[in-house]
Amino acid sequence: MLLGAGDFALIPDLGSFIMESVATPPPGAARFPRKLGPGYFRLGPSEEPVEMRALIGHCRFNASARDILVSLLPDMIHLSGHKRLMMLATIIHEETQSSRPARHMILQRLLEVLMIEGFRSSPGPNRPPGLLRALFDPQLSAALHRIHLNTGEALSVSRLAQEVGMSRSSFYAKFQTALGCAPMEYVTAWRMALARELLMKKELTNSEIAERIGYGSASAFGMAFLRHEGVSPRQFVSQWRENVSKQEDEKIPSA
Repeated sequence: MLLGAGDFALIPDLGSFIMESVATPPPGAARFPRKLGPGYFRLGPSEEPVEMRALIGHCRFNASARDILVSLLPDMIHLSGHKRLMMLATIIHEETQSSRPARHMILQRLLEVLMIEGFRSSPGPNRPPGLLRALFDPQLSAALHRIHLNTGEALSVSRLAQEVGMSRSSFYAKFQTALGCAPMEYVTAWRMALARELLMKKELTNSEIAERIGYGSASAFGMAFLRHEGVSPRQFVSQWRENVSKQEDEKIPSA
């Protein structure tokens, strides 16, 4: 992707990336950035004028439904000439260069606003199937709001369709087209994501989790979890604890 002045790029699921100049750097040019301050780096001769400035950062979804959210977001959002994004980027840049109180907290909030603004500024009519496309539709947005907040209630395609003023068939087709999955498939995936988070917190019994996410009993929840996750709730917790233990061991330096 060729970036120009004022461009904004957001990639929801990315482990690493490479930035390079269009023209080949001259022989002997610095190939590694030099740190000039907290989070502030320079590449190239310090005596030369700056040719390009970039604000680069990352956000992490610290949520139980991270996998669902990422899978429903576009591979990449590339925007040009958005004044609000440029204004936010300027404020963030100024904040990174300061040492004012609550700097970390302010930056965290600003990055969240920047990410959300980037998502909702993506082109409307040609959005690919996914969460953004659904959220910009009033009827589907209302249905998603219902699904996300009422995890303990019995939901059905007919009930969701009725609540947003659509026929069952029209709602099903619209939901499938916008999100790329069936309504009850999404409901199940969302509730299983919440179940994973509750299991990891270890604060509720399986019966209490079942009630929280709309299942009539611990056994019904266990069977649904096994079908969706491939392991039982007990096995999931055991594997999770094992992974946490391994991560903790890796942090301890060997003698």
